[in-house]
Amino acid sequence: MSASPMEAPLLEAPLLEASDLALRYGAVPALDGVSLAIWPGEVVAIVGESGSGKTTLLRVLSGLLPPDAGSVLYRDPEGRAQRLEAMGEAALRRLHRTDWGFVHQNPRDGLRLGVSAGGNIGERLMATGARHYGSIREAAIAWLRRVEIDPARIDALPRTFSGGMQQRLQIARTLVTHPRLIFMDEPTGGLDVSVQARLLDLIRALVADLGLAVLLVTHDIAAARLLAHRILVMRHGKVVEEGLTDRVLDDPQHAYTQLLVASVLAA
Repeated sequence: MSASPMEAPLLEAPLLEASDLALRYGAVPALDGVSLAIWPGEVVAIVGESGSGKTTLLRVLSGLLPPDAGSVLYRDPEGRAQRLEAMGEAALRRLHRTDWGFVHQNPRDGLRLGVSAGGNIGERLMATGARHYGSIREAAIAWLRRVEIDPARIDALPRTFSGGMQQRLQIARTLVTHPRLIFMDEPTGGLDVSVQARLLDLIRALVADLGLAVLLVTHDIAAARLLAHRILVMRHGKVVEEGLTDRVLDDPQHAYTQLLVASVLAA
């Protein structure tokens, strides 16, 4: 029997809510009427084959890409609703430094390779107002330990780290400011199977300990089962099936979902 993620909390208002998102690249619909919501402390996996629109959806939801139509609503810690399309660039950058975090598939996209491991973690703290060098360094050491990196490597450059270590460092850099919502784009992509398993266990533990909300894009059904409370299955820019993880994966209703699950069982 596979491990199941913690139960999703039941709260009245979603943390992030998207309605009727649409985006086209020429004649090709990248997103076609996509709506979703994620609640505080909930992990939602977006799965589908390459070209299904899942990464495009993540970029739109995180404000990195404007949609042609539809809206994305975010509720801040005080419960005030903000529409991403009405936010200025400065406000959106501030949101990404504080309440939100983004974990890229390629950790080099989320790290500064010419800055030490401790400096990468410290930079995000400084962006939120931290100034005491000793406290910043202590926090960096604590987070290196938390993501299973030897604190003795605090002054080493990320380019000297393995791919798995770089990904764990990117996670530490992202989580050090205790964001409420994390966007993850194929966080285990390109890693060896043994490294993937270790990283998934780490992500699962951190998400549970910190009570994070996570929007996870992955093609890995096993990763989705381990981490997610709910799954959205995408094909050709549309959500073709959604529901609780175990229900979708154990009793898929849509023919495309059945094909995805069957391909994993046959592998």
